[in-house]
Amino acid sequence: MRHGAVSYFAPDGRPVQEDGVGLNEMGRAQAEATRDLLRGVTFDRVLTSSLPRTVETARIVAPEAEIEEWSDLRELRGARLSDIPFERLEEEFVHAFRGIVPLEKRFLGGETIGELFDRVLPALERLLADKSWDTVLAVLHGAVNRSILSYALTGEHMFLGHFEQAPGCVNVLDVGDDWPADAIVRAVNIAPHDLLHASSRLTTMEGYWEEFLAGPQ
Repeated sequence: MRHGAVSYFAPDGRPVQEDGVGLNEMGRAQAEATRDLLRGVTFDRVLTSSLPRTVETARIVAPEAEIEEWSDLRELRGARLSDIPFERLEEEFVHAFRGIVPLEKRFLGGETIGELFDRVLPALERLLADKSWDTVLAVLHGAVNRSILSYALTGEHMFLGHFEQAPGCVNVLDVGDDWPADAIVRAVNIAPHDLLHASSRLTTMEGYWEEFLAGPQ
């Protein structure tokens, strides 16, 4: 699943420190809705990326579980927004995950898609090498989830950017005995708080762009 909603911009519109941000009120409500959806499912392990927004979400969704923090499953790191020319910002935000994203594409001027695959896929192999579990809850991030789903479907380092990941959404994936050849993607982007995604037609990145524009320029 993806963590619940956070506020990446302060009330005055200035960016906050991305690594330390926690859930906002809506994010906590989304995590509670996801907890209700998953009630009755037994998780053998619960993984997070170690960033506060994933840990907080996991504690709401699976309050009795022991939380594992895997830092190699953290979100793509962008550069400082001030390092990106203003005339490039809209393109960097709105089209960050457009179509099949090239491996050399940098997310907001920072980490590349290829670098994301290079740390996420070995982490998955490490998880799959442990045969003691049946069902895992992984509370991760939009780009990380896209990389996992894309690899499950293609078996290649091919990043399918149009897998939208709403805050608090759930994806269901059977990894199979021969990953990724036997992988089955059963469900994508189930948002328990908004099943029909009727509350907004904006993508997550389009929403962040609007928040950015609302601040001082």
